[in-house]
Amino acid sequence: MKLFSKTILATALSVTMFAASPLSASEFGDTYKAYNEAVAAENSADIETYALKAYQLGKQKFASDSLDIAMLALNAADALILNVPKSTYAEENAAKAKKLKQQAFELYKVALVNYTKSYGDEAVELIDPLMGLADSSSKKDAREYLDDALDIAEDSDDVLLLADTQMAYFKVLKNTRYYSRKVRDYAIEAYAGYKEVLPENSMKRVLAAFTVGSIEYAEKHYDAAEVALLYVIKQFEALDFDHPYELAAHAKLVEIYEIQGESDKSTQHCIAIGSMKPWSAEQEQTPLFRVPPKYPMSSLKRRQEGWSQVSFTVNEMGFVVDPVIMDSKGGSAFNKSTLKALKKWRYAPKFVDGKAVAANSTVQLDYKIQ
Repeated sequence: MKLFSKTILATALSVTMFAASPLSASEFGDTYKAYNEAVAAENSADIETYALKAYQLGKQKFASDSLDIAMLALNAADALILNVPKSTYAEENAAKAKKLKQQAFELYKVALVNYTKSYGDEAVELIDPLMGLADSSSKKDAREYLDDALDIAEDSDDVLLLADTQMAYFKVLKNTRYYSRKVRDYAIEAYAGYKEVLPENSMKRVLAAFTVGSIEYAEKHYDAAEVALLYVIKQFEALDFDHPYELAAHAKLVEIYEIQGESDKSTQHCIAIGSMKPWSAEQEQTPLFRVPPKYPMSSLKRRQEGWSQVSFTVNEMGFVVDPVIMDSKGGSAFNKSTLKALKKWRYAPKFVDGKAVAANSTVQLDYKIQ
């Protein structure tokens, strides 16, 4: 979420700190060294431990309104946010997330106040604590901090900084009730900015392309989605490993082409996915594209429910062939509807020794009245 990496912040702070206090053998110096090592090792637990300890020790060494304290507070806040549980469905995780965000919020405020004092209220240095405040506050309150950060970025004449801020704005609000056309447009504009200043193989640009492709896909702008997703695949193919976004881009293109009736184009992406994702004979395979079966009208009128279990073959191109009803409940109407729908589904084929082969699979379709 932050616009500057923790490693960069740590390095800049290290220079400032030890210029002001050359006692490298002090407790503070040892703590800050341990923090830098944790950042380099990407050890989130140690990053939090040493960032918080460095901040507490720093308060004993530096003026409360100094830039040193601001950077220590920012590091500590970032460390806390780094350890916020990704899922908060469990009560314990929700409580932990709330506590960590509250602590981070107070630290971001310290950083913002000190940065404002040193740099003024329109300086680009304020963007990082402002984005932190947005990330650690309620989504309703986040908009105020996001708007302030965006105003500063827009006045900076820095294309990359503006694009980073726009994309961060989008990510904070994308899955909330505050998502709007304006928020959506920030992602589109950010991608345009990245295309202007970043090379084609820049990971930041590629990930932004995936975001834009996903937006266009969701809005059924399939031509625009296709362009963005094909670019994502092209860039990831240069890597020596399969990236999850490459897999997701292939899957979205399968659906786009099937919706448009271009099964020949869909096939190459089915095969690509099959070569990336191992086929497991022990589990029900997940279709890349599915057509929902129609509920038989005769069964619906009788309020009758049921299900159909089907075995079938996924051929070398990912098409469903030779579907056979294994078991069912509710009558032949359900079976007929199941077979008709299943023949339009697409799967990733199984790969053996680097070649696509036909393989058997099963699925159960349930018919329930809601």
